[in-house]
Amino acid sequence: MDKPRNSKGPNTDRPRRPRDDEDRRPRREARDALDPARRAAFDTLRAVAERDAYANLALPAMLRERGITGRDAAFATELTYGTCRTSGQLDAIIAAAANRSVDDIDPVLLDLLRLGAYQLLRTRVEDHAAVTTAVGAAKAEFDSVRGGFVNAVLRKIAGRSLDEWLAEVAPDPGKDPIGNLALTHAHPRWIAQAFADALGADAGELAEVLAADDARPQVHLAARPGVLSAADLAEQTGGTVGRYSPHAVYLPGGDPGKVAAVREDKALVQDEGSQLIAQALTRAPLEGPEGGRWLDLCAGPGGKTALLAALGTGADAVVTAVEPAGRRAEMVEQNTAGLDVAVLRVDGRDDDAIRAAVDGLGAGLGGFDRVLVDAPCTGLGALRRRPEARWRRQPKDLPELTKLQRELLASAIRLVRPGGVVLYSTCSPHLSETVGVVADAVRRYPVEVLDARPLFEPAEGLGEGPYVQLWPHRHGTDAMFAAVLRKTG
Repeated sequence: MDKPRNSKGPNTDRPRRPRDDEDRRPRREARDALDPARRAAFDTLRAVAERDAYANLALPAMLRERGITGRDAAFATELTYGTCRTSGQLDAIIAAAANRSVDDIDPVLLDLLRLGAYQLLRTRVEDHAAVTTAVGAAKAEFDSVRGGFVNAVLRKIAGRSLDEWLAEVAPDPGKDPIGNLALTHAHPRWIAQAFADALGADAGELAEVLAADDARPQVHLAARPGVLSAADLAEQTGGTVGRYSPHAVYLPGGDPGKVAAVREDKALVQDEGSQLIAQALTRAPLEGPEGGRWLDLCAGPGGKTALLAALGTGADAVVTAVEPAGRRAEMVEQNTAGLDVAVLRVDGRDDDAIRAAVDGLGAGLGGFDRVLVDAPCTGLGALRRRPEARWRRQPKDLPELTKLQRELLASAIRLVRPGGVVLYSTCSPHLSETVGVVADAVRRYPVEVLDARPLFEPAEGLGEGPYVQLWPHRHGTDAMFAAVLRKTG
């Protein structure tokens, strides 16, 4: 909840701009200007900006390395993920308060301003603490002039509430309703537009989708079929059995890595939407007998592969997992240890290499019965799990990704036997990555589109069909898309 503000803060005068010959490198003395939690948050922001680091990987490692635990760790996590998630919104407010483009602000100062503004507008941190710590860090990293700049900007931001700032900087809702919702909910406009396009006739739900993206996602576990039931896992963890997947458990909180069943490979951390994708492939109707030859064409890091293999045990199925990247292939092997899975380090687009490798394993492959293509994508449906992703992804990323997606789906169709099924999925609802890719395959190859919705029962609100679109605001899952194709010749 936003804190109440005074009606107006002090005016912000621009500080003296540094001369070209001044040393603009951050100074490293007086490192205690920030407390450990704020220092960890700030250093993570710098890693994201300078090295394209992932905040959800960089921060936990930093907290462990520095021995930051308990309330300090929780505070650092809130500051880091919250600032990353809302950085575009914060930038618009900072630009208005500083009366200059954020492109004209030193990147280190900008991260300090973002960190301070986030505390002022979105937390219960006292204004004095948020401003003083940021100013002290600016003076330690640079000099008193730029410390004064940070002080002036943050004090001006502190003079208004978040809603008051958004009323000033967000597009007019009457002229650009999508742009207004995008900035209000801290999303780039192009992503909000993509969600609205995917919602179609339900575009009135756009605000709910964007709000769900800003909420911290609940951790989902998948109990390994044949080893542990969801009911037993829920009892062990104090969690709740999932609504849709018979293997899902919702954790009430805490570190899932400390769950005994996860450590013992009896369960894994997996969004319920991903569980439904794997289950749907096993439910899809074949023409002809079930040969138990299943393929996961884009397997890394192996969560869906592990669930497929566990589900396939009762059907005497053997799963072939394809992952060209060495580290991700190792993760597939780790996640599927003890299951009947063969991991191939080949390119999923090279169907000849896959056939040769599988034949070399003695399978005598004539064609796979079931193929999963969980294709690399923009990840727009999982933004709530990746705080910086919404500002890192750009529309220019789409052409290369959709080309890869079409090629992977084409390879899957060549590898599946006549009467076999291919399930194409993405964790993005963008139409270019979903119905566009599938429509291209239907035009080019001998396949028929099956109605995927019955395969996801008991989930409802999946769209008009024949495809399935999951949504965080409806289903509590990532925004997963699924299409099921059966080969006709």
